[in-house]
Amino acid sequence: MDLREDRGKDRTFRLFGLPLPRKATMATVLVTLLIMVDYYYDGFNRFLPYESMGNFLRNKALDRIFLYLVIPLLVIVVIFRERPSAYGFALGDWRRGLLITLGACVVATPILFAAAHAPGMAEYYANRHQPMGELVATTALDLVGWEFVFRGFYLAALYPVMGPIAVLIQAVPFALAHLTKPPLETLSTIFGGAAFGWVAWRTRSFVYPFLIHLYIMVFVALIVTRLIV
Repeated sequence: MDLREDRGKDRTFRLFGLPLPRKATMATVLVTLLIMVDYYYDGFNRFLPYESMGNFLRNKALDRIFLYLVIPLLVIVVIFRERPSAYGFALGDWRRGLLITLGACVVATPILFAAAHAPGMAEYYANRHQPMGELVATTALDLVGWEFVFRGFYLAALYPVMGPIAVLIQAVPFALAHLTKPPLETLSTIFGGAAFGWVAWRTRSFVYPFLIHLYIMVFVALIVTRLIV
């Protein structure tokens, strides 16, 4: 990920006399629309059977692969005419990334264990009661695009025109997209999203925030479903 304020060449265009950076503006509009489409519409669940909640979650994860991974990649390649690696679609500094990922998971574990017992968490995540392999696979499908669109695509589009504050700004729509989740989780996401952004900035990749987010979601689901069962 080439996160330099001078990377840029983000040409401006004028909208009613207002000079706007082309890529940052397109990315902001696109990310906003993708979140809205994700909220209001079920794509794969309209066409694929979902006899179980596990199948429903899998189909929703496929929606998010298309919305948050495929569409941004197409925009990068076809419209921006850049390489996906410039937007964090690469391993980046993998040694540092793995070290940060391991450290974050260790530090987060006792916090997550306590949070899993908070009001609303058990009720919300009870439907994650799936076989381990299915839980990990569905959660990974659900999160890979989610992490790429914020910590890769959006962060890299904002950084050349905003500088380091982009690490925080990309976390704002991420946090707002959690409004239907339990209060404790939602209130934490502006901080967690900014931390994920920092990891992406530090490692030049969205992969390591994805791995940390995957661990968090799987761990919480396992704790909650064991409490339920």
